Amino acid sequence: MTDDTPRLGFCCKFIPEAPPGGYATQKAAKDAALVMNATSVTIAHLRRLSPNAAREKLVAVVTHNLGALRRQVEWVAGRPPLERLLRLVSGVLPGYTHPEVRPLYAEPDLRAAIEAGLAGIGEAARAGDVRLSMHPGPFCILASRNPAALENGIAELDYHAEVMAMMGYGGGWHPHGAHVNIHVGARDPGIPAFRETLPRVSRTARDLVTVENDESSFGLDDVLRLGDLVPVVLDLHHHWIHSRGEYIEPDDPRIPRVRESWRGVRPVSHISVSREEFLPGHDPERAPDFAALTMAGLNGRDLAGHSDMMWNRAVNALVARHLAWSDFEIEAKLKNLASVGIAQDVAPALGIAPAILATAAE
Repeated sequence: MTDDTPRLGFCCKFIPEAPPGGYATQKAAKDAALVMNATSVTIAHLRRLSPNAAREKLVAVVTHNLGALRRQVEWVAGRPPLERLLRLVSGVLPGYTHPEVRPLYAEPDLRAAIEAGLAGIGEAARAGDVRLSMHPGPFCILASRNPAALENGIAELDYHAEVMAMMGYGGGWHPHGAHVNIHVGARDPGIPAFRETLPRVSRTARDLVTVENDESSFGLDDVLRLGDLVPVVLDLHHHWIHSRGEYIEPDDPRIPRVRESWRGVRPVSHISVSREEFLPGHDPERAPDFAALTMAGLNGRDLAGHSDMMWNRAVNALVARHLAWSDFEIEAKLKNLASVGIAQDVAPALGIAPAILATAAE
């Protein structure tokens, strides 16, 4: 994705808006959420079932998940262009890398259904101009002194790349802006080990992987040392925590290095803001002051937690400035509700009429 059209979107889980007057029952609310979200099944549960029952359970979960992801993509495709970005949930194929479950996934009928379902999701995303990504869990790392952890990390990254490939994003360098984002891994062995391990993952994974800065072990300056190999995802909130209060601006000299790491593809960044419960009464027009907040008794862990909504308009204004060069994944707990909220907040700064947003939301 090389155009300059700004995009932002939510991550993994969809939260339906309640109808006027609310849901009639708690079950109705759960059902509304379930239809739009992936579910899962544990290996322990499958072990308790007969072989036939285990297969039926896995097929049912996978079938549901493919449908839910398709519905998420179609919902995002129906949003305004500013909101056409989506991070897909990792667990669309539960237990895919587990040796006890792999034989089930290799069965021709299930494999064919998965390939068709994922291909349809990818086609819907491209038809709707929706940018897709995935973000494995924190155990998916390429720097570790634990051989088992390293092998699991490689397998997980290859799994995510395989899912992307089945959606049609398996050819070349980050096609249509698709990517699979991970963290570096353990502080020891760190950046050198990441560089050594990367060639062990599949070619498809190497062409899709990105790496982001975190709030503790690897700051932006650290991950930029990998920019010759993989694109760097700038997480503004992690940077604020790691730097103990710096709000990095678009004219920062490190931004061109981030952009160069993407090699012509429009970058993606992450944003969230500290939780509302830790900043009660805070002026939403004023960006949180890390030094003042820590002096008041809060610690980095308190401030690192993601808020429910993008409640701070000063931080949202910072995002609007960065949208000139990067798309954004909104890492707020209320997911699509938060991403719609920030889209409406930043639209005027981008020259987008609120009326267009309102019409698209109806």
